[in-house]
Amino acid sequence: MKLKLSFSLFAAAAVLIAPANPAHAARAAHVSRAAHAAHTAHAARAVHAARAAHAARAARAASYSAQSGIASIYSTKDGPKTASGARMSNHTLTAAHRFLPFGSKVKVTNRTNGKTVVVTINDRGPFIRGRIIDLTPAGARALGFSGLTKVTIERMG
Repeated sequence: MKLKLSFSLFAAAAVLIAPANPAHAARAAHVSRAAHAAHTAHAARAVHAARAAHAARAARAASYSAQSGIASIYSTKDGPKTASGARMSNHTLTAAHRFLPFGSKVKVTNRTNGKTVVVTINDRGPFIRGRIIDLTPAGARALGFSGLTKVTIERMG
């Protein structure tokens, strides 16, 4: 008896899954195609927006000449990966900048004592108003400061 009852429930469920009316089946297929088309269009808009944002950053970086502001020291811990994928090291002359391309060489001048150093951009930041660059401890030592200092930065070539 149990076997017969479960079979009849399964048969009833099958009727609910597949519409008996061919017009309803066609409508269900149309709706799924429309949902797929909407998803594809949304994904295409997202890709377009990402490309436009990248192009805007590249144009801003290309027109960049010099910038003045505050420099800070960041990450005194070796090991974590930077935004470019390189390992963080306190002993390398690298820095973080908001929009310059990774691998860019930047000349940083300490406006307090006139010392300069050339660093490579390999991370993003700083994200604090007024600060324009985050230097590794090695870069800060080369400029002769600890904490914060006023700097001018120029992109090299």
